[in-house]
Amino acid sequence: MQETAEQYKARILGNLEGQNPLKVQGATPQKLGQLLKGVPAAKLRKKPAPDKWSVAEIVAHLADAELVAGWRMRAILGAPGTPIQAYDQNAWVEAGQYGKKDPRLSIAQFRAFREANLALMKSLKPEQWKLHGLHAERGEESVERLSQMMAGHDVNHLRQIQGILAAKKSPTKSKSRS
Repeated sequence: MQETAEQYKARILGNLEGQNPLKVQGATPQKLGQLLKGVPAAKLRKKPAPDKWSVAEIVAHLADAELVAGWRMRAILGAPGTPIQAYDQNAWVEAGQYGKKDPRLSIAQFRAFREANLALMKSLKPEQWKLHGLHAERGEESVERLSQMMAGHDVNHLRQIQGILAAKKSPTKSKSRS
């Protein structure tokens, strides 16, 4: 069963556990680099299950999601109340052939987009954090809430990557043949 927009929002925001969203976002590129350091690209492209994303796909998703979030913030700042279109992340994974992308290039793209977005957020006046757009699925979403969602999204995918990489390190049980 697919989660509702409200369930998704609660889950993602729950990942923050009182942490500062800008600090979480600032630390993510380095954490991502550390997680992937020394892991062969072939392992990063291996899906943990047919219906689950590979680490390479997750990292490419993070880069594109950062691009989208940056556009959304800029759209809100430039035209408060603007409609914010949702997108089908699975369709983007397929259409963008995320599984074939070089994970190191995806990290570099993510890092560049993140640096630009953090610079923008750090330059905002207090009243600009309250400006909002109207997300097609989640409703009214302020720049502040978008920043929190971005940070919670980071935590979600870092945990996902850690789980995938830890599972690949654990020994597999041999199957007995009859």
